Amino acid sequence: MERRRQFRNYRIDQGLRLQGDWNQLKDKLKEAYTHLTDEDLTYVEGKGHELVSRLQAKLGKRKRKIVKMLNAL
Repeated sequence: MERRRQFRNYRIDQGLRLQGDWNQLKDKLKEAYTHLTDEDLTYVEGKGHELVSRLQAKLGKRKRKIVKMLNAL
């Protein structure tokens, strides 16, 4: 079970292609979704799956949709 979760997290991290300055991207997300906080948008390199999980909980969207949204920024 743990290996399966690690693989899912790895796939999310590999699919996440954030381009540009994270602070600018974060500001765009805050404009679009005013209820997101700085804590919700905390991003650590290599731990993108944690960011996606937090956004999934706040926005109520599927992880795949959130990854696409973040990549489109």
